[in-house]
Parts: sequence; C-alpha cells; structure tokens
Amino acid sequence: MKKTKKWYDYLWIVSLIYLILGFFNILFAWLGLFCFFIPLLMAMFGKEKGYCNNYCGRGQLFNILGTKLKLSRNKSIPKFLRAKWFRYGFLTFFMIMFLNMLFTTYLVFTETKDLKQVVTLLWTFKLPWNWAYNVTVEPWIAQFAFGFYSVMLTSTVLGVVTMILFKPNSWCVYCPMGTMTQLICKAKYKNEE
Repeated sequence: MKKTKKWYDYLWIVSLIYLILGFFNILFAWLGLFCFFIPLLMAMFGKEKGYCNNYCGRGQLFNILGTKLKLSRNKSIPKFLRAKWFRYGFLTFFMIMFLNMLFTTYLVFTETKDLKQVVTLLWTFKLPWNWAYNVTVEPWIAQFAFGFYSVMLTSTVLGVVTMILFKPNSWCVYCPMGTMTQLICKAKYKNEE
C-alpha cells in the first residue's frame, strides 16, 4: 500500500528555496529564524522531537538526494559522529560561532565595525557575496543576514558531505538543532517525573 503524502512531506522544497533565495538576496536569510525557533518551541511545548521527526525540510532534502537520487554511499555512520561528546562538542562549537555572529551584528549596529558583505563557509572561507545585497537597509540587518546565511549554508554543506559519505540522514545524528531539542525534551521529561 502506498503511503499518502502529507503537506509536511514537501518541506524539503522550503529548504531548497531558502538556499536559492539567499543566493540572490541575502535578506532572505532572516527567514531561517523560523528553522531556528520552531524546533525549539515545538520541543518546549510539544511532546517529542516532532520537528526533527516530521517537519525538518533539510533532513527531507538530504533523504531525497541520498535515497532517490542515489547520491549517498549509504555507509554506516562512524561511531564518533554518534557519540555524545561529539554531538555536545559540535553543539558547543556551533553555538560559539552563532554567538560570534550575533556579536559581529552588534558591533555593526553600534557602528564599531563596518558591514562585511561576505558569507563565511565552514567558518573559515570568506566568499564575497555583495551581488546578493542590492537593497538599502540598516547595516546591522544585512550583517545578521550574512552571518545567519553563513551558518545555514555551512550546516547544509556539512549535511551534504556526510550524506554523500555515509547514510542520507547522517547530518541528523549530530545536527545542533536536533541536539538542542533532544536536551529540551530530556529536561522537560525529567521535570515531569
């Protein structure tokens, strides 16, 4: 029997459109905040990791690329990627990079630092992205967009690489949002006992 598709089975399209829109206009990066807050709110007020299990368009996109398009080697995920120390360490590293992005945005807001029209890939490689900034807004608004798009693009690249090398949803094993929502759910259930 064929499974009936639900509306949320197509959220991978939203993830793909997000990446494409940010390529043409960096201010669309602000839409990524939905991908940041919705999982956290669902974990806080829902019963389980509903976002990761049903609504994560990025996980769906990796699954389609790896399974349907057969871009994945479909190899087992290394133990270290599944280890708590790695997941929590990666979450910590990711949060430090996120806080650094917020701090840079603050410096631009206070006019202590000038706007940098770059997207930083893998927290190292600075890619000029000035063609995608073709409207006039406050510099800090654009700075946040460049920083947030950098975070989203970097995590997508990491997900694609692990999808190709291992199983399609390998990113989901060490995804910082998944780790955060899991921590929220554990804390919530501990308080309910």
